[in-house]
Amino acid sequence: MTGDKEEVNQAVKVYKALGEPTRLKIALLLTKESNLYCANIASKLENVASSTLSHHLKQLSDSGLVELRKEGTYIYYSINRSIAEKYAPYLLN
Repeated sequence: MTGDKEEVNQAVKVYKALGEPTRLKIALLLTKESNLYCANIASKLENVASSTLSHHLKQLSDSGLVELRKEGTYIYYSINRSIAEKYAPYLLN
């Protein structure tokens, strides 16, 4: 990382998103399985309300770490591997 302002801001967003345990679990899940929709993710996590899960997915998406793809009424989530490799390689181990 060269330390330019854009990269620093990106790194801060990623680290802030991963600083919450549920979001870290979601990111780890999405490194193992891609193209999951909210109900898939909720079924694999313990005791996470759908509104809370939506908030966490938005935070991860806003950080650039998670990509989304809309198909009809479903939104499918996957890890952005290039961002993960650069800022959070731990996720990919």
